[in-house]
Amino acid sequence: MIQPQVAVPAKPRKPDWLRVKLPVGPAYANVRRLVDEHKLHTICESGNCPNMGECWGAGTATFMILGNVCTRSCSFCAVATGRPSELDLDEPRRVAEAIQLMGVKHAVLTSVNRDELKDRGASVWYETVVQTKQLSPATTIETLIPDVKANWEALDTMIAGGQEVVSHNMETVGSLYRLVRPQGKYDRSLEQIRRTKQAGKRTKSGIMLGLGETQDEMYQAMDDLVANGLDILTLGQYLQPTKRHIEVAEFIHPDLFAHYREEGLRRGLKYVESGPLVRSSYHAERHVNVPI
Repeated sequence: MIQPQVAVPAKPRKPDWLRVKLPVGPAYANVRRLVDEHKLHTICESGNCPNMGECWGAGTATFMILGNVCTRSCSFCAVATGRPSELDLDEPRRVAEAIQLMGVKHAVLTSVNRDELKDRGASVWYETVVQTKQLSPATTIETLIPDVKANWEALDTMIAGGQEVVSHNMETVGSLYRLVRPQGKYDRSLEQIRRTKQAGKRTKSGIMLGLGETQDEMYQAMDDLVANGLDILTLGQYLQPTKRHIEVAEFIHPDLFAHYREEGLRRGLKYVESGPLVRSSYHAERHVNVPI
C-alpha cells in the first residue's frame, strides 16, 4: 500500500531587503587590525551582526568585555555557551586604549553573562567605563548590560561609571521567554530597566521580531516598557545564526517595522529605531541626545 505523502511546511525564504554588503575598505581594515592587536572581543563578530561592514567601515565597533564565553544558553544567540575560564582584570585598560586609538566619538560596550561571578562582572564593567572616560573624555558611551539575576548591587556598580546610555535587551515578548531566553525572566528584565531609570539613566532596550510574536503581544511589550521607564527601543529582524538555533518563524516586512515605530512613539517611547537590519547598537550615537 502506497502511503500518502505528507507536505512539509517550507521554511520562509530570506527576502531581498535582508541582503547586506560584505565588509570592505581601509576604515574596516583599521578596526580589524586594532581589535586583533589588542586581543579584544566584539559582539559584531561573535553575534554575526549584519551591520558589521557598515559600522566598522565608519570606524566604530561594539566591544564585548568579560570574555567571549557566556554562561547562558539562549536559543537565538551565536555567542559560545559554557563555563568561562578567564577573568581579565587588565581588559578595561586595553579596551580604553583601543577606543582612544580608534578615535571614536561614541563607544558601545556589551558583555556575555557571567552568572558564576558573585558581582556578575560589575567591577570590570565599572572600570572599563571609567578608564575609557579618562583616556577619551569627549567620547560618549552606551553600555548594553546583561541580566544581573536580581543582583541589584551589581547593577548599581555597572551603571555608575558615567555612561550616557544604559541598555538591557528584552529580546522578545513575554510568551516566548521560555523558548528564547530560558534562563531569563520577562518581569525581572523589566525591573532591571525600571531600577536603571530610577537611578537617573537614559534607558534603552531591544526586541527581535520574527520569532512567532503577535502584533498584540508587541503592543503589550511596548506598553510594559513604557510603564517601566524605557526611553529608547530598537526593533530588528531575528536571523537564525546556525542550524542549532531557533528557526525564523516569519520575515517581517519593512512596512510593519515602520508601523511599530509609529506605535511605539504613540505609546510613549521617546525614540524607536525600527527596521529589518536594526540591531542594538545600530545608529547608537543618535540615542545619546534623547532627553531623559
